[in-house]
Amino acid sequence: MELTGKQVRHLRALGHHLKPVVMIGKNEINEEVVRSTEAALEAHELIKVKLQEGCDLDRREAADILSEKTDSAIAQILGKTFLLYRPSDKRRIEFP
Repeated sequence: MELTGKQVRHLRALGHHLKPVVMIGKNEINEEVVRSTEAALEAHELIKVKLQEGCDLDRREAADILSEKTDSAIAQILGKTFLLYRPSDKRRIEFP
């Protein structure tokens, strides 16, 4: 899934105030993390994921792996957090 520049800016603005709903720890990306990410994306469309101290994955590598496994787009990578977006059937986020 590819996003345009305007879509990315809109998603980054919406995601600024979000709290992380998925945490990646020392177990890194396993089936449980993928399932919880899938559920969060279905419920919210835009989620913030945080890498915890015990995670050995690079932030870009973790974002790439999780976005590929959940068929979502990376809207932003900033520090130890990143935003993932995947539209759901209910379409909560409308782009300008």
